Amino acid sequence: MVAIGKPRHSRFDGTRLAQQRYAGMAQVSLAFDRASVAIVTGGESGIGRSAAIKLGKVGVPVTLTYFSDETKAQAVVAEIERGGGSGLAVQTDVGQEQDVEALFATAEARFGTVNLLVNSAGLNMSGVLLRDMALAQFDRLLKADLYGPFLTCRRLVRALESAGRAGRIVNISSIHERAPRPGGVDYDAAKGGLAQLTATLALELAPKHIAVNGVAPGMILTPMNQSALDNPEELRRKEAAIPWGRAGTPDEVADLVVFLLSSAADYITGTTVTIDGALSLTVAQGA
Repeated sequence: MVAIGKPRHSRFDGTRLAQQRYAGMAQVSLAFDRASVAIVTGGESGIGRSAAIKLGKVGVPVTLTYFSDETKAQAVVAEIERGGGSGLAVQTDVGQEQDVEALFATAEARFGTVNLLVNSAGLNMSGVLLRDMALAQFDRLLKADLYGPFLTCRRLVRALESAGRAGRIVNISSIHERAPRPGGVDYDAAKGGLAQLTATLALELAPKHIAVNGVAPGMILTPMNQSALDNPEELRRKEAAIPWGRAGTPDEVADLVVFLLSSAADYITGTTVTIDGALSLTVAQGA
């Protein structure tokens, strides 16, 4: 028998600790149909980047989107191809219907019918209180974080129904879909809407074997938390508030995403999985 010690959380070096544990984890066998083709929005950085690379490693051709940083997007494609996979980067504003139509047309022309979708593109909260927020700011964030998933999901579903195929969707939400913050009326409203979009679509599409799930991360070490990445003191302070004792990594979230896209998760649909080290459970502590 192998003795398993209690995890140590006294050191708040989130990235190093996560990498050490991740390296020693047993890998779950994940199966994908040979005809699987994926689109990952926001695939040039953060969670989307990790998900795109991991899908490439299991043999799924990936079309990833980027908004402005083509260099980063092409670097992800190069990494996918170095690992033996197939990748393509397409500049896309996911909040624009014509861009989403062009994205799918490009992916389909290169790889065939898309049956896997990861909605990871999005913007972070503005930090502006409602009374001071311009309508243009609210609209800008909802276009990226809520209209984008609506448009990509709709386009995917239409193609799958036409082809008579099953499929799987994962929408990247946030614990802030249910844990609001002052200054987050734009982001929190969008993520709350995304949670209901996910659940409603799951009901609509279950008879057609198109699964729809959400992933709600807490603090993850991505560019959305750049200030903490750049400031060790801020990172320690924020990690101290997380019961698990550290922030999460993009690879950890991407592992969950790939699992939810795989046949191993066949019976899972209509749920949002929280991955936050129990951070969201502390909201009412001490009240």
